Amino acid sequence: MHIPFEPQVFGCNINIHLVLEYLAFFVAFRYYVFLRRKRHDVISSNNRLSIILGAALGALIGSRFVGFLENPFVNISQENIIQILNTKTIMGGLFGGLLGVEIAKKCIGETQSSGDLFVSPIILGIFIGRIGCFLSGINEFTYGIVTTSIFGMNLGDGQLRHPVALYELIFLIILFFSLNRLKNKVTLKNGDLFKWFMILYFTFRFFIEFLKPNVFYLFGLSTIQILCLICLLYYHKTILNIFKNAR
Repeated sequence: MHIPFEPQVFGCNINIHLVLEYLAFFVAFRYYVFLRRKRHDVISSNNRLSIILGAALGALIGSRFVGFLENPFVNISQENIIQILNTKTIMGGLFGGLLGVEIAKKCIGETQSSGDLFVSPIILGIFIGRIGCFLSGINEFTYGIVTTSIFGMNLGDGQLRHPVALYELIFLIILFFSLNRLKNKVTLKNGDLFKWFMILYFTFRFFIEFLKPNVFYLFGLSTIQILCLICLLYYHKTILNIFKNAR
């Protein structure tokens, strides 16, 4: 199989990344519905719907805003305005969704933690989306820098690059089973599983960004890495408790 993978249907090239992106949303939501039916949800249906709407709106704004900040000095013109508006990132979506949920909960007066039910569906959705990123090769900004290591792959430009999307797929598999094992073996407070997910995923993304041809603006860090640090600072109390309990 050649990367970028561009299958043809009736003579038309199919954007495999876009197809898998929409598939990721659909499968992740259906998986969430399945889990909610299977488990007892301490949050009422009306409040859960408000939380989902808050998460969706926050994710939409956050993904676009952080996506734009990845290259804020681009020339805005009529030719590239559509591309700028379509630029998005899962990292901004996750953190924006988190803020959207917290705002929605304050508006409706919900005090229960709401994130644990989203963890597995989010991981599954990201996994499906990252398959599309990997198959798109250099057509999506998820490829790595040129490397001479044994992990180098030709992603479409004839050079051996770190397959960053493939690295993330492996990490997501490990994360999915590790968090499910943690949930079954350890008694966690409501909301702790989501905190673990955010801390581990954003830590992974902080380090993996060094393998991408990013623009490093501030303190030698990219926009995504700065967002990762903001997220880890947001969860600093949880991180301190993790180290405290580890001792």
